[in-house]
Amino acid sequence: MEKLSYATLKAQNYNGYLLENAPERVLQFGEGNFLRAFVDYFIDVANEKCGFNSKVVLTQPIAPGLSNMINAQEGLYTLYLRGSENGKKINDKRIISCVSRCLNPYEDYQALLDCAHNPDLRFIVSNTTEAGIVHESESKFDQEPPVSFPAKLTRLMYERFKVFGSQKGKGFVILSCELIDNNGKELERCVQAYIKDWGLEDAFAAWVKEENIFCSTLVDRIVTGYPRNEAAEINAANNYEDNIIDTGEVFGFWVIEGPESLKEELPFAKAGLPVLITDDHTPYKKRKVRILNGAHTSMVLAAYLAGQDIVRNCMHDDVIKGFMNKTIYDEIIPTLTLPEQELKDFAAAVEDRFNNPFIDHALLSISLNSTSKWKARVLPSFKGFVDKFGKLPACITFSFAAYIAFYNCVRLEEDGMVAARPAGNEYKVSDDRAVLEFFAAHKDDDNKTLAHAVCTNIDMWGEDLTRYAGFEEAVVKALDDIKTMGAYDAMKARI
Repeated sequence: MEKLSYATLKAQNYNGYLLENAPERVLQFGEGNFLRAFVDYFIDVANEKCGFNSKVVLTQPIAPGLSNMINAQEGLYTLYLRGSENGKKINDKRIISCVSRCLNPYEDYQALLDCAHNPDLRFIVSNTTEAGIVHESESKFDQEPPVSFPAKLTRLMYERFKVFGSQKGKGFVILSCELIDNNGKELERCVQAYIKDWGLEDAFAAWVKEENIFCSTLVDRIVTGYPRNEAAEINAANNYEDNIIDTGEVFGFWVIEGPESLKEELPFAKAGLPVLITDDHTPYKKRKVRILNGAHTSMVLAAYLAGQDIVRNCMHDDVIKGFMNKTIYDEIIPTLTLPEQELKDFAAAVEDRFNNPFIDHALLSISLNSTSKWKARVLPSFKGFVDKFGKLPACITFSFAAYIAFYNCVRLEEDGMVAARPAGNEYKVSDDRAVLEFFAAHKDDDNKTLAHAVCTNIDMWGEDLTRYAGFEEAVVKALDDIKTMGAYDAMKARI
């Protein structure tokens, strides 16, 4: 079987969209599954639909990477976007042709610096994981390459400044996709810190600030990556060998915080793509965290105690789905500021996403670090509801009790805490060690004592939750219901 290439596709009389030659206008730090199924997909569609006419140069942010495999296929790969839309099963295939090549700066650092000499280069995209945007002292100007991603970027920008610093419009639009708050601003802060560390000239610092745009962005798509169990079957059906097949969910949404002028430079809207350029991305991040992530965190622990194991199966149960929808529509959406219809549309998409027939999303995997997740994803909605309506949100309050019940300690082990379902089967709880030790210390408490201890643990929640009138009592009642009725009937009683 021939490897995927332009020649292979021509020999097969492939008649789908391909862009074999175009200027390299995008440099992407990160060659992994997520960016190839998200940003590169959007660029590929923009190339087809509205003449964006851009190739993407990928570069590995760390030494082990996919450069050889990507270059062996001339940057081509097959992407499958799969899921459920309005209850219908979707499985869309597209050959992505926007990638020109992939660099390995640990083998050829000069090739990365040479990108700065390309007058067509305008956009820099990154996804170097949450730990990627850091400023640390180990990175030096003369390293080949510097250690951290912000240091690599600073060195690349300095090379650009030396070549084009006297020309207007030759700076970069930098689109940070890392999963941290205000990712673009934090990246810019790191770059300026390296400029200071390395003693680079004031003129360069001014150029970075005046000629470059650091955009904070919000990314939203579940990417499931290389389909190892299906790859042989997919390659046989396509009649070519593709070693970097990528898969992801159909849903995708990208919010870019930047000036109005970017709408012309990045014509995603003209291509009909779900990419929003706005002067403030924070309401959309709040929407995602509160509705999508909040729905997960407030629903899955009770659902697991009720006997479920997979998110999709929860969407086929009227009680669990009803509990989730009441939480979202009655208790979370009223606390948000975006237009109500936008929020409801997003919530409807969440149900489709949870019902994805191609993703077996385990409840236990979502349960990891539920303490910090409940604090970040659910507690703000709880507080917003109380502030707005002067009463407790019933489902969110119950979700807190379900969190306590889920953390019912049987024994503490080195790699986590063992708890047990009502049916008796054990499962592993993973969280910060201090959290697990706390629950282990209280494993013999009655519901009232345990609820008080959890509610008053300021280290966990940043405040004493008993300050909210009636909350502690409602949590005790919910814990009693879970024990006597079972989690399923206790959820049913609240919808």
